[in-house]
Amino acid sequence: MSVLLQISDTHFGTDQAPVVRALIDFAHASRPTVAVLSGDLTQRARRSQFAAARHFADELNTPRYLAIPGNHDIPLFNVFARTLHPYANYEREFGTNLEPEFESPSLLIVCVNTTRPSRHKDGEVSSAQVERVAQRLRVANREQLRVVVTHQPVHVVRTSDIENLLHGHEAAVRAWCAAGADIIMGGHIHLPYVRELSSHLSGLPRKTWAVQAGTAVSSRIRENIPNSVNVIRHGAGDLACSVERWDYDAADARFKCFEQRRLELER
Repeated sequence: MSVLLQISDTHFGTDQAPVVRALIDFAHASRPTVAVLSGDLTQRARRSQFAAARHFADELNTPRYLAIPGNHDIPLFNVFARTLHPYANYEREFGTNLEPEFESPSLLIVCVNTTRPSRHKDGEVSSAQVERVAQRLRVANREQLRVVVTHQPVHVVRTSDIENLLHGHEAAVRAWCAAGADIIMGGHIHLPYVRELSSHLSGLPRKTWAVQAGTAVSSRIRENIPNSVNVIRHGAGDLACSVERWDYDAADARFKCFEQRRLELER
């Protein structure tokens, strides 16, 4: 059984020490196969904030973690850095591969850098990125859970979040779904939910699920939703996976399972 821990929008610089400690303890206890940090690792893309984010990632003590930048991981006020070296501080701690992958007998995770320095907070996926991911999905093992990771969401549940949708999301969803994606996971809006995309976008050939994460450790929570992370469990060849949402309980200073869903997979 493979275990994927999704951690999003940590926003180091606004992190809460007790929540950080509780999440590290949770990771040690749950022993995920891989952790995915789906963007906005920092609040203002400062060197010290990236150092804190890297220390946190190392403290998770997972066999492997993948990270992608979010819009907050590009300098906002330093126009020179934003224009000429937007990922310099990110790359210092997390490396130059902004679209890492992970593969095991039961998992394929393909990350997409959806940040664009010229778009401020908005994200975008290019036709070249869409095709690259689709090609990778097409050659995936039938027994793998196939996961695509973006920062900005490909589906929203509230009208107020429509402006936060990933630019190019519809073409991406259609191509990735047809190529075999099971899950497209993201963050950005600090709102956790799971939705079947075929019920919201007509004409999709198979079930593909949107899995959104809340903010993991930041004080920038939304609508009183606690800090939260997602855990996905899948065994090679299984026709379903489970998605668990774990919320931080301040009274007990630990993460607790808030809900669990079984997602049917099409093969």
